[in-house]
Order: sequence, then C-alpha cells, then structure tokens
Amino acid sequence: MTKKVFSENQKQLARFAKALGHPVRVYIMELLSKQSCCYSGDLSEDLPIAKSTLSQHLKELKAAGLIQGEIEAPKIKYCINQENWNLAKKLFQNMLQK
Repeated sequence: MTKKVFSENQKQLARFAKALGHPVRVYIMELLSKQSCCYSGDLSEDLPIAKSTLSQHLKELKAAGLIQGEIEAPKIKYCINQENWNLAKKLFQNMLQK
C-alpha cells in the first residue's frame, strides 16, 4: 500500500492552476467573469490567435471544469462553471493565506 501524499484538494488545485497557466486562458476567465456567457466566434474576434489555438485553450478550461460549453448551432456558447469556479477561488485563497 502506498502512502497518500497529496490530498484531493491539492490535486484539484493543481488541475485548476494548470488550466489557468496561460495568459489566453486567464483572459478568457476574466472576460467570462464579467458577463454571463460568450460565443467562441466572439472570442476569436477579440484574440489575435488562430481559431484552432483558441479551441485548444477552451478545451483545456473545459477539461478542468472551469467552463462549460453549450452548442447553439453554428456557434458554441461558453459560460463559467460557477460551482467549480467558486471551488477554485476557495482552494487558491486557502493556499495563499497559509
């Protein structure tokens, strides 16, 4: 039996931190925190990056559970996953206060 070194909170915090580890993804989260949702097409107009690169950044945020996407053909609407975003803020706050 292996010794458990990392808590579930530490693992989750690391997933969130990894997802936020690029300025484009931080920008996306800041933008979404100021409005209810946005469309991938609108983001591609705001950011000076290829649509495929933007898609990869959105995929990373979605995989970490920080955003959720809803298909509204032909676009995808992205919103913050409030439950996970609140958890991320709590975990970061707890770590930074120690």
